[in-house]
Amino acid sequence: MDLEQAKEWLDKATGEAQEVISNPSKVDEILLQLENKLQEVPAIGETLSNLPTMIAMVKAWIKKEYTVVSPKVIACLVGAILYLLRKNDLINDRIPIVGIADDLAVLGLALKLSDPELEAFKAWRANQA
Repeated sequence: MDLEQAKEWLDKATGEAQEVISNPSKVDEILLQLENKLQEVPAIGETLSNLPTMIAMVKAWIKKEYTVVSPKVIACLVGAILYLLRKNDLINDRIPIVGIADDLAVLGLALKLSDPELEAFKAWRANQA
């Protein structure tokens, strides 16, 4: 795939995405599909498979749709996101491979620590559907 083909595909996907984001249930469906897809990725897939759930849970908590989770858990997850987005963290992201390893380690730890809450959120979300 060359750059022009990638741009055409991205333009098409952006058009589809604009339709999707106007429908919250469709966004939730896509997040579930992403969770399943991430589980197929060797090594890091199992760790990151809850990333879409994490994002959905934080959004639901912010909107006060799902409030049974502790604010400390939400703070832990948002803290991991902030660490991931920080340019100057423990290991500079510009260093190939190891630069993102610390980000994944922090994110993975936050996801692991929050696993019971994420599983409870998945069950709640399934009951909402």
